[in-house]
Amino acid sequence: MLELEGIKVGGMITDAIVENGKKVGFMVQDLLTKEEGILAHEDSKSDVRFLTYGVNMDMLDNIGVMAIERSIDTADVIVIDEVGKLEVESSNFVEVVKDALEADKPLLLTLHKKSRNPLLQDIRRRDDVRILEVTPINKNILPYKIIPLIKEEIGPRPQHELY
Repeated sequence: MLELEGIKVGGMITDAIVENGKKVGFMVQDLLTKEEGILAHEDSKSDVRFLTYGVNMDMLDNIGVMAIERSIDTADVIVIDEVGKLEVESSNFVEVVKDALEADKPLLLTLHKKSRNPLLQDIRRRDDVRILEVTPINKNILPYKIIPLIKEEIGPRPQHELY
């Protein structure tokens, strides 16, 4: 929705990989370059495990961390989906999230509600954050609440004239 209004959105997202109706892993994607990779998969032989998935921490660093770094420099809005139990296992990820928190840009984060990780606790304690809980009931209307808040923080965008 932001991109449709000419706002440059950067950062990273993670999403489930579903095969034959069953979740088998998670992918990570750079919102600016659209590069993506498999972050975790049940067939992965990785020594790093999350639930039933083998985790490719290099993929988190090479796509996710780089996406956040790139967005700090070049995007209007930084998105990090998500700051969760898996992601905070990467010290590079933790550091780049801290950098993003200090950037002078709107930042949209999704946080794991129950995590007591120090990074998540620090984020929750900040005076400059607004926390909205995502529920099955409100998940479809939240974008309509969040978009105006982000646009207000960015300020007016230049209008392009058509000739």
